[in-house]
Amino acid sequence: MLSSTSTLDSLAIGIDIGGTGTKFGIVDRLGNVLFSSEISTKKHTEIETFITDLQENLAPLIEKAGGIGRIKGIGVGAPNGNYYTGTVEYAPNLPWKGILPLAKLVQDEFKLPVVLTNDANAAALGEMMYGAAKGMKDFIMITLGTGVGSGIVANGKLIYGHDGFAGELGHTTIIPDGRHHPGTGKKGSLESYASATGVTTTALELLANNKRESVLRKISKEKIDSKKVYEAAIAGDALAQEIFEFTGKILGMALANFIMFSSPEAIILFGGLTKAGDLILSPTKKHMEENLIQVFQNKVKILVSHLNESDAAILGASALVWDM
Repeated sequence: MLSSTSTLDSLAIGIDIGGTGTKFGIVDRLGNVLFSSEISTKKHTEIETFITDLQENLAPLIEKAGGIGRIKGIGVGAPNGNYYTGTVEYAPNLPWKGILPLAKLVQDEFKLPVVLTNDANAAALGEMMYGAAKGMKDFIMITLGTGVGSGIVANGKLIYGHDGFAGELGHTTIIPDGRHHPGTGKKGSLESYASATGVTTTALELLANNKRESVLRKISKEKIDSKKVYEAAIAGDALAQEIFEFTGKILGMALANFIMFSSPEAIILFGGLTKAGDLILSPTKKHMEENLIQVFQNKVKILVSHLNESDAAILGASALVWDM
């Protein structure tokens, strides 16, 4: 049953399920995260114990927010989450395998309406309701983290496709017969190059294939990551700067393809790699424009998300609730 509380007073629960941890919080319509917390995902080998843990940790927050009567519903963002079926299907980085009826399990536990989508789609909705895409009807959200996620909004609607899985731009092929992606087994995907993992791989390849001086050579291979590459680039290391130039080139080429597909007003970038600022944004913009045909050039903005990174996942998931 939905709350009889007025719409203005009602609250939403946002849950973001990641491979390592699950964040959740209670959010009002203005995007204020009133209460939030986090539990471990990976410690739960069974989905049932995870749901129990979630309920035990969310219940006190619900009470603090005024009780279950104030809650309009629950929005869940999860890897491989299917909006149409409420299932999580074959998510490679979650501890539970196969097809999971996650929305139903959460609904049965909390006795509240539940809507689920994949984590990048949830981020796009959060950006449209609370962030840099507020007021936009056509934009693409790209999340640059360990992987590359995406959500496509066209004509004011999130694109789900016929089966609920549209928008996997990170897995589109950008370099034919390129790098092998261990998670999918495919070659040359955007995620293999333009993620934090991709930056690390590029660094290791460059270090192995030439003898140029670089402070990165003083770091053991096992400890090189995108953060250390960024620190070296900021300090003026030419090889590290080249890594970001290459990453931006690949990302820019891919964004040009995406723009010619849906003609968005803006591309919104979110995630850890955006902290590199102009090191990645400048080459991305340059190569995006170079790969666009004339009718699309100098029309599409590249923006960095306005959302607080620690709250973004919760806000995105909670945004699902207001369209129930």
